[in-house]
Amino acid sequence: MNDCIVVKCGGSTLKELSEQFFSSMKSLKDLEMTPIIVHGGGPEINSLLERLKVSSEFVNGLRKTNVEVLEVAEMVLTGKVNKSIVTSLQKAGLTSIGISGCDGGLLEAAPINIEELGYVGQVTKVNGEFLTKIIDMDLVPVIAPIGMDEEGNHYNINADTAAGAVAESIQARKMVFVTDVPGILKNQELQKLVTVSEIEEMINDGTIYGGMIPKVKAAIQCLQGNIEEVYIINGKGGDLMANGELVGTKIVRSKELIKN
Repeated sequence: MNDCIVVKCGGSTLKELSEQFFSSMKSLKDLEMTPIIVHGGGPEINSLLERLKVSSEFVNGLRKTNVEVLEVAEMVLTGKVNKSIVTSLQKAGLTSIGISGCDGGLLEAAPINIEELGYVGQVTKVNGEFLTKIIDMDLVPVIAPIGMDEEGNHYNINADTAAGAVAESIQARKMVFVTDVPGILKNQELQKLVTVSEIEEMINDGTIYGGMIPKVKAAIQCLQGNIEEVYIINGKGGDLMANGELVGTKIVRSKELIKN
């Protein structure tokens, strides 16, 4: 199997993903690095909930999900959003397949706190063998983060959490967070390579602030197990590949661990 790179696309950036983003996924595949895309869809879910006049709320950053909200979330994530990404990948020359965590028992889930959050799940097991079979068929998987337990109950799963679990299951060495910014900036200059300790310093001195803080913290959380590198890239436009490397900020645990 080719090396795999897990690409997490946040819901807020999905509508603005450029043609260059999808062509860069093709470039990765041509370099024998198969992208596995895990996506969110929060804004699209919000929009449909409003149109259907279904109320929802957030608890500690997670959408409280009753049966009605779950039905809308699953409809949006596994339908509209998932197939939109598949279509764009196909146009870029990549044969792809859209699946949810329920398909093939990909994401086995359990409730985080059924009383407080309803049907919001955490991943308890990933069917890595199923995912490997898809990749071996030369398909690019596009995964909607809906999981299922042994009783057949479905759960809405945070896309960051799902992406990290998928990366761990297939022993991916690289992860990519697709955002609406070029990466980490210091004095208006893109930082191409940073360590965890450097990020902590930049948070403390205010260089990293606002919405970038949760992005880099999520990236740091993924730097465990086999994952050696996490990238933050801009999916909205511009060239995303240069000399076989993704253009953005590469985050590593320590510069001493970088392989020559």
